[in-house]
Amino acid sequence: MADLLAPYLPVADAIATVFKPHAEVVIHDLGTGTIRHIANRLSPRKAGDDSLADLDDLGSLADAVIGPYPKTNADGRSLKSITAVLRDGRRKPIGLLCINVDVSMFEAMQAMSKDFLRFADDAPRPAALFRNDWREEVNDIVGQFLGDRGTMLASMSVVDREALVTLLEERGLFDVRHAATYITQLLGLSRATLYKTLKAVREAG
Repeated sequence: MADLLAPYLPVADAIATVFKPHAEVVIHDLGTGTIRHIANRLSPRKAGDDSLADLDDLGSLADAVIGPYPKTNADGRSLKSITAVLRDGRRKPIGLLCINVDVSMFEAMQAMSKDFLRFADDAPRPAALFRNDWREEVNDIVGQFLGDRGTMLASMSVVDREALVTLLEERGLFDVRHAATYITQLLGLSRATLYKTLKAVREAG
């Protein structure tokens, strides 16, 4: 009898090697209900072990790909898993190729990033350091504008640019010495383009 799962073993090994040590790849034999092959083990399981516990989590095998879905490893680490249903020539499910990625490191990095970027609610920006710094004011206005519009400097439209120049004009920043030069550099515009836009804004106002 042909070993229909044999061709998938090197596929599992290749995937596990690329993502080592962060992923294991398991091939389940639906005919025997056991683990046929496991590459880069993250859990105590081994080939030949009963795989019914894994299969119970999957439900229907009608889809070609199941997941991604969350799992918890034996040692408590969080896993992100996805399963491909392996079929024979008559489209009958004969096995499962499951990829389990250890995401605990990424969860820790996410938590660290969140803590690093958090500012204390009772720690406002020291006004004395920024009161006379018009560059910081320009940066704040530009940053807030881009965030509100969900855009970037490089992808601003003409309408966006006019709206931003309007905000800067309303704050009187073009009256500050050297501010226009700083703004042209920040926005990546030529002086001619900036002054043309500013002229249009002032005429419209």
